[in-house]
Amino acid sequence: MGAAEPASERPIFIIGCARSGTTLVRLILDSHPRISAGAETKFLPELGAMVERARIEGKFDVSRAYVLELMRGFYGRLQGDYMIRRGKRRWAEKTPGYTMHLPLIEQLYPTAQYVHVIRDGRDVVASHRDRWGYRTALGTGLRKWPAYITVARRFARGLPPDRYHEMRYEDLVREPEQTARELFAFLGEPWDPQVLAYDLSAHSDMDQVAGLQAERRRSGGDGRLIYASRVQHGASLDPLLRMAVWLGGRQLLEELGYTGRSSKRSR
Repeated sequence: MGAAEPASERPIFIIGCARSGTTLVRLILDSHPRISAGAETKFLPELGAMVERARIEGKFDVSRAYVLELMRGFYGRLQGDYMIRRGKRRWAEKTPGYTMHLPLIEQLYPTAQYVHVIRDGRDVVASHRDRWGYRTALGTGLRKWPAYITVARRFARGLPPDRYHEMRYEDLVREPEQTARELFAFLGEPWDPQVLAYDLSAHSDMDQVAGLQAERRRSGGDGRLIYASRVQHGASLDPLLRMAVWLGGRQLLEELGYTGRSSKRSR
């Protein structure tokens, strides 16, 4: 894919710390008639590391550009074939871990658009605790949440506005249509109301996702498809986890406007 590639065919990468709402954004995009957003691939960093370890450039007398084209061919074929089978024209990837490997993705796809989903760190830590346990939540508060946001925002400084878009989880669940309309305007895609009824579309891995979401609706008392009951979930944190978030991300919480529980956007 070269620089002359039409904007409508540019790949989309959904980035952000895990448990920030990236899955919800993926389902919304995947419900659009032109966009295919399948399950997480996760392997691009490992593929890049394998290529580096093999030192293919030196052994085979080929350029870095050639090696990148090989990687792009393999990964793009996986995404592209899936997209074509579904009758769509553009693909998106949601693997939160790719946030820490954006330079590699940029080398592979220099016209890609990035959608960065941000959520209050306290709520992210609470969600990690519920899903993966206390120790993981502790590390998320101290290191992971601030690191992911800082890395993504620093990377974005070198991009033009039409390639990086920040969205808040809180905005999406409280004002789904307005927030989603802004997202699709950024992507240059026409608005389609079916994206907010994503349960009516077929998605890979949907059985597991649907079960988790149904449980959260029951426990939160919010029966809407896009529920807001997980906002301020961080209120359930014990003093140690709350302190971890404060020590690890106090400045970032303030910068993002979360100390007053606002979802005010800031870049």
